[in-house]
Order: sequence, then C-alpha cells, then structure tokens
Amino acid sequence: MTTNNVDNTNEMEQQAIPEEELQRLIQALLDNGLKALRFKFEEEDVDGQVMMHEVYGPIFVYKVEQKEGSTNVCGFFMRELLNVFQTNDDPSLWMTSFFLDLMDKGGDHLLPTPPLNEEQAKAVIDVYLVPTCAKAIREEFPDEQVYVDLDLNEEHGPVLEAGFPAISDGNNICALPLHMLMAHFLLNRDPAEPIIQGLYRIREEHGLA
Repeated sequence: MTTNNVDNTNEMEQQAIPEEELQRLIQALLDNGLKALRFKFEEEDVDGQVMMHEVYGPIFVYKVEQKEGSTNVCGFFMRELLNVFQTNDDPSLWMTSFFLDLMDKGGDHLLPTPPLNEEQAKAVIDVYLVPTCAKAIREEFPDEQVYVDLDLNEEHGPVLEAGFPAISDGNNICALPLHMLMAHFLLNRDPAEPIIQGLYRIREEHGLA
C-alpha cells in the first residue's frame, strides 16, 4: 500500500527554511494568490489571509465576494501553492476553478465550523466525509471495480483506502489519512480529490491512463 503523499505537514517550512526567509515566502505566496484570483475575478472583491496551523503549517485562505452575489471562501496548503506557482502553466485557472465549483452550487460558502470535540469529528467523518468520498471515487471510475474502505496505517493512523482489485501486480491502493479528509472539508475543498488524483497516478503507472 502507498499512502498518498498529501499530508502537507509543516516539516519542510519550519525545518528547511530560515524563519525570515519563510516569512518572505509566505507573503510572496499570499500576494501571488491574490494576483491570480484578481486576474480572473476582475469585477469581484478578492481578499486573503494566512492562518498558522500546528500540523499543516501556513494555510492560505482566500475570499471572493461577488458584487450583489455570493461570498465564497477556500483554503490552500503552502506546499500545493508552491508547487502550482512553480510548475503550473496557469496558476490563475487552477485557483479559480475551486471558487467556480463553489459558485456553481449557489449561495454563500464560508469555511465550515470545525468540530468542537472528538464525537462531532467522528460524526462528520462517518456520516458525511467517508460516504461522500466513496460515492465520488466510484462515480469517477464507473467502468472499474473500485475498492473503498477504512484501514489503520501504522504511520498515518486511520486512513481511507481506495484501489483497483483488478491490478494485481504492484501498488494498487491509494490512502489518505482521515485528518486530511477533515482538513480538506474545513477548507471548502473536495476531500475526495487527492484520492482520485492518486488513483489516476496508479492507472498511469500501470499503463491504464
């Protein structure tokens, strides 16, 4: 089993980069994100801020407020913004796609209220996150038999696994820690997306793309 490499811990940011340089990088990423969104949403009010998380490090939260319309908020991890601005041909298109998805749903989409205790967190995971992810994963691969289940990983704790039983040679499973499902949910991001991306990589590795 290979656990999808999307844990977004702050190890790189806090250990590999001096504090002063880290702060400059954070400000540059925040500014680049604002420019990217304002380029696509010229007529809207765009704002952003950085929140420090003890596990995930800097989290970049942007708000797009439509004139006489809805307000949509979405968050991004530092590592993924770094990757997008360094490798993506159109970072503006990538960032705005998340807001367009929220806008298509209609209404306001502010950040969800975090669970107040373990019981509430378990309810969100069991009642919403796991069923929603399982449904999205199977809908993404309608012509494939897809395995989706919960498991306990020694390194990452509880994880949601998904894979292709028909692939018997080599890695056929992608897993995402449940705390990352919750993190994506709390940032108004699709929690199934990183697993689906991991499954596509598995298919590519086996020449099934």
